[in-house]
Amino acid sequence: MYLTKNEIEIMDVLWKEDRPLSRGEILSLSEDKTWMDSSVHILLNSMLKKGAIREAGFVKCGKTCGRVYEAALSCEEYYASTFDSTKKKPSFPKLMSAFIASEGIDRETIEELEKILKNEKSALED
Repeated sequence: MYLTKNEIEIMDVLWKEDRPLSRGEILSLSEDKTWMDSSVHILLNSMLKKGAIREAGFVKCGKTCGRVYEAALSCEEYYASTFDSTKKKPSFPKLMSAFIASEGIDRETIEELEKILKNEKSALED
């Protein structure tokens, strides 16, 4: 799935809030947005079609009801899926090495990664 820069900005708001949001809430919580308020409907419909977000119910807005939206996948799931859509698949060990070098890493994170890898290795052996 490919999301545009504007769609990523909306996803960032949904991921940060971690709860269903109405169109109005998305607009008010979108800081430094690069899109116009009048575009939100088009962006949300595009994201629904792509499966990036889903309807999570309705909320009363004045005299009418409006839909609320939530992310259909986590931030990590989205960015992991972007590698599936590239023509040249990156080497996962090299990718992790580059990420660690650019972001830095602490002991706690290393231990967490070791635990994940150990669990995955055990699952492969079963």
